[in-house]
Amino acid sequence: MLEAEKKAREYLAATGISFELELLQTEIALADNQIGTRARYADIVLIGRNLNLDPELRARAIDGALFSAPKPILVVPEKKEPTLSPRNIVLAWDSSVEASRGVREALEMMKAAEEVVVTMVDPTASYGLNGGEPGADIATFLARHGVKVSVERIASGGRSVADVLNEKAIAIDADLIVMGAYGHSRLRERIFGGVTRDMLEGAVVPVLLAR
Repeated sequence: MLEAEKKAREYLAATGISFELELLQTEIALADNQIGTRARYADIVLIGRNLNLDPELRARAIDGALFSAPKPILVVPEKKEPTLSPRNIVLAWDSSVEASRGVREALEMMKAAEEVVVTMVDPTASYGLNGGEPGADIATFLARHGVKVSVERIASGGRSVADVLNEKAIAIDADLIVMGAYGHSRLRERIFGGVTRDMLEGAVVPVLLAR
């Protein structure tokens, strides 16, 4: 741990940014609250690849950031490098509050990106939710902020939403998927599955999740 702390300190010092580094030792049962408390003073929480070696700690770090802070998290899958300057972005959109929070947290990144594809899976035209033309409202909002945006409505054809999002990310060579997290309760997601859990376990590119 001390070696990891040394490397992190050296890396951060080389960036020239202002930072604070703290070595935290805590009971695993308290890790989510401890991480959440500290995340309140951060812009984003990085869930690195090394946390895959400790699934319980990884789950608590994610819960702490999303529910105790709450702050967006950037989840990095194996063999992928994180970036806060993505060129191509897939925005998973379902008109939910959580998806809207994802847009807000990633707006500056989307404004600087070369392409943002609003991706809707099996959307239903509804004036009470998606509007008469699903995706048009959020695309208009993003365009007003100078985002280079397009909308794709994709039929799942029996595939999971996570599979559709991953396929779209591969198709446009995306650096990032942006989405809302836990539209249902954490308990329901863990028991029955859900898009959040599927993306946490099987994303092919880094994912920014917000709630």
